[in-house]
Amino acid sequence: MDRLRQRADFLAVANGARLNSPAFVLQSRPRDDGGPIRIGFTVTKKNGNAPERNRIRRRLRELVKRLDPVSMQPHHDYVLVGRRDALSRPFAAMLDDLRIALTKPARHTAKGVHKGPAKRRGPTTDRTRSSPAPAASRKPD
Repeated sequence: MDRLRQRADFLAVANGARLNSPAFVLQSRPRDDGGPIRIGFTVTKKNGNAPERNRIRRRLRELVKRLDPVSMQPHHDYVLVGRRDALSRPFAAMLDDLRIALTKPARHTAKGVHKGPAKRRGPTTDRTRSSPAPAASRKPD
């Protein structure tokens, strides 16, 4: 297994399938090449200060080390997005969550697609739709 390190790879996986767990979100995306399984880890700043985020990241890395690589699909990229519960959740429960997340079908989401009712933006008039008229040029006398 390799690690994801490029931002573009993380963004590509973010557009793929996702599975939620109390301690993490598992994002996955199939690749067309014949490369190995790649895994990335991320924890946002809303999950605490730097030592807490680092501890979450270390726990997620240890989960993947203890997991059997056969349970992951070949030629896939995975990203584990850490949540605050990863600090207090028992490690054995997190390991079970990851095994279950890898076996059940993923919920596919498309970024940028809004599933709720359309937002109302108010009436559009010609004045707001068009650009202002150019100022008339005046020739010197």
